[in-house]
Amino acid sequence: MTDTTVPPIDVAVGILMKPNGDVLLGQRPEGKPYAGYWEFPGGKVDPGETVLDALKREFVEELGIEIVSAEEWCGVEHVYEHAHVRLHFFISREWRGEPQSLEGQAFAWQGTVGVEPLLPATIPLLEWLDRLRYA
Repeated sequence: MTDTTVPPIDVAVGILMKPNGDVLLGQRPEGKPYAGYWEFPGGKVDPGETVLDALKREFVEELGIEIVSAEEWCGVEHVYEHAHVRLHFFISREWRGEPQSLEGQAFAWQGTVGVEPLLPATIPLLEWLDRLRYA
């Protein structure tokens, strides 16, 4: 059982979006909670770091790409068995480089999202995202 009296962990999450609306999803590597589940890439915000700085750092570390610009999209709190997280979602349509698997994780560009299982906090966002992508 997660202790909800502990403040949530801030996590920066990035949605890379191609001009055609395709988005990048990554698969959580072995050894992490929810290994094998698909999610939007990102990671914990370090003390003294802004959410956007954390996002940029995580994308360099995990995927070897540089976020040129990103707009804040939405925030979601989710209580998992292992952690209470506050997810800060950004959408980026502008980056340098091609994603690489620097942590041994699988990733896939998705139009209609067909990979599964999806991380529980990701599922409700897909409907909102489709409204944005295909408006």
